[in-house]
Amino acid sequence: MAARDLQERIKKLIVDRRLASGAPLPTEPELMEFLGASRNSVREALKALQAMGIVEIRHGFGTYVGSMSLAPMIEGLAFRTVAGHYRGEDSLLQLLELREAVETGLVSRLAGRLPAADLVELQSLVDRMEQQAAEGVGLAETDRAFHATLYRGLDNVLLSEVLEAFWDAFHRVQQDLVDVPQDPQVTCRQHREILDAVRSGDSLRAEEAIGDHFGNIRTRLSTTAPQGPHRCHNARV
Repeated sequence: MAARDLQERIKKLIVDRRLASGAPLPTEPELMEFLGASRNSVREALKALQAMGIVEIRHGFGTYVGSMSLAPMIEGLAFRTVAGHYRGEDSLLQLLELREAVETGLVSRLAGRLPAADLVELQSLVDRMEQQAAEGVGLAETDRAFHATLYRGLDNVLLSEVLEAFWDAFHRVQQDLVDVPQDPQVTCRQHREILDAVRSGDSLRAEEAIGDHFGNIRTRLSTTAPQGPHRCHNARV
């Protein structure tokens, strides 16, 4: 039986039995009997599924349904972007455009609809960002928290994870490939404008604020020469 077929049958088993993350899978002998496959074939199929985050092999304990995180997607996006960069492609800009397309399409849905608690948290994050900028402290984590909190209002776990995956891949690659200078005051002003637009309920203004934010990032990337692949920076966009 082809390795791909075994993987698909194990995934079908998880779905058919409605097994949640962390639930134990049948033992190796049970899987061999169920699948009609050899021990080596079953092990290879499980290893492949583990690489995808679908199963988790705990040596000495058994095999369990994995967390099914988007970590493999992040790794794939990051590697694809780096490989494209060294082939002379604008792969980092392409990944940025993917982020922009998703966020621009979502932000108008949030205008005037965010819970009061989320607005308070976003306000606190912008205030903190401005304080950090004044103190010369990096804005990385506060910037990330702002975007995560903004789209949390859509109450869509999968969407939040996808946006986090785009963020992780983009910034991992950006830090390694290019030194992107930024004006912290501009970054703070743009995030405050996004917040004000969403809070006002003006969907068009919210889209424009996101567009301005990503347009600024695109301009900075387009005018920055690539650096060596092993340099790391604390630029955040």
